[in-house]
Amino acid sequence: MTFATILAITWQPEIRGVIVVLIGFVVLCGSVYLLLGTNLGARLGFLIAVTALAGWLAIMGLAWWIYAIGLKGPAPSWKNAGEISIDGNLHESGVIKKDVGTDGVKNTTELLAEGWRQTDTSASNYGQASSAASAILESAKVFTTGQYVVLNVYEKGGAKYPLIFGKKQLDFVAFFHSDHYSLVEVQGVLSQIAEPGRAPAKAIPDPNQPKRYVIMKRDPGGIRENGRSLTIGGTIIFLMLCIMLHRRDRVFTEHVHGELEKATAGV
Repeated sequence: MTFATILAITWQPEIRGVIVVLIGFVVLCGSVYLLLGTNLGARLGFLIAVTALAGWLAIMGLAWWIYAIGLKGPAPSWKNAGEISIDGNLHESGVIKKDVGTDGVKNTTELLAEGWRQTDTSASNYGQASSAASAILESAKVFTTGQYVVLNVYEKGGAKYPLIFGKKQLDFVAFFHSDHYSLVEVQGVLSQIAEPGRAPAKAIPDPNQPKRYVIMKRDPGGIRENGRSLTIGGTIIFLMLCIMLHRRDRVFTEHVHGELEKATAGV
């Protein structure tokens, strides 16, 4: 198989992608090693090339770690934090204290009194929590698509710490977060007759159906894990190779001085 035939692989894009990456790696690293090897020798040139590569990987990993770019880890998401509760079950599960109300959750007063924050409909968290709750409801076969509507979304926790002087503007060192919970309130809709040729009617909550609540906990994920691993691993390898280069220079210098002393004594 000729080289032109290898480059002509198009029926499996993943194989072609691997070949392109390998060729790019060989050309980039190989050209540097060829230049160093012809000037410093094969062994020393290889050691310097690998050291430079490890240092470059550490710097790149640091940028990935800081800005959450590059090869990302699992993204944050909402996970089910408990059973799907209906009205009074929120009192029994401890989400709402029993002494706050006795007729179920009829308005936002009870939730706000327990420290929950009502999420604005224009906020990104509202859409994310609604989508995650919809997936949980439909997977549990409580509702099917189009049989319910999201009424409200509440949040609790998720505070960053430690804050410098307690100011949110200085949160760049707040690496830790408290547990973040979301409570999505949904209700079944009234059945409506679809008229041919007209847009579907707006979903109207059915007041005769009980409200249902989906309690979720925020999974922070690990979007920076790969960058962190690359930074730490690349830094360790870089420092080890620098130590090897330093020891080699010391041994080389001792040998050179020893040969010079012998030559001087012989003269």
